[in-house]
Amino acid sequence: MSTTAVFYHAGCPVCVSAEETIARSLDPNQFAVESVHLGEDRSRVGEAEAAGVQSVPALVIDGNVFHINHGADLSALK
Repeated sequence: MSTTAVFYHAGCPVCVSAEETIARSLDPNQFAVESVHLGEDRSRVGEAEAAGVQSVPALVIDGNVFHINHGADLSALK
């Protein structure tokens, strides 16, 4: 059984790099990774905010938020 990992991003160069190096490095046998581009799907900004995401790129696994570098504040995507 795999755990869902949600990678929130805004498509910026920092986000793309984080997705390529971190999100895609997770073992697919252990993690089902969903990539959410908040710049294109603003309807999910509230979901990210409720999960504790403050800036993107961020990876959420089992309720734990891992902020990766700093591409954009979540408030900028509202």
